[in-house]
Amino acid sequence: MRPSWDHYFLEIATLVASRSTCLRRSVGAVIIKDKRMLATGYNGAPSGLAHCEEVGCIREQRQVPSGERHELCRGLHAEQNAILQAALYGVPIAGATLYCTTHPCVVCAKMIINAGMKEVVIATSYPDELSAALLAEAGVTVRCLQCEAKRTAHASGK
Repeated sequence: MRPSWDHYFLEIATLVASRSTCLRRSVGAVIIKDKRMLATGYNGAPSGLAHCEEVGCIREQRQVPSGERHELCRGLHAEQNAILQAALYGVPIAGATLYCTTHPCVVCAKMIINAGMKEVVIATSYPDELSAALLAEAGVTVRCLQCEAKRTAHASGK
């Protein structure tokens, strides 16, 4: 069966996530406009720097809980890397949709808003209430495909 556009682009984001060098979570992101892929990103250290898989995870060493103290990390998030990739190559992303394997954190949400993206499609949720609130306030639509599938299955009694 041919996948929907949403599932197709989220599958690509999942493949992109396989390049992640983060020891805690692999995340992938794809920026799409008019059904065309503009940029991709995965979470990992800046270009040319040692990755956490080589030098260890600062967040693990300092026991930083997930979702807190984002600045205590060698890596960039997948969404950040996708936005930076577009900027590096002069690709305009205003009005685009970001497909991501998980809900953006608050730092990424602010970047998505200022980049002018209009929609975020995620595979799974992430407990960052401020991120969700800022995206909603900015008029950025967030859709969770697994959440929608669970609601549909629940409604149909499956």
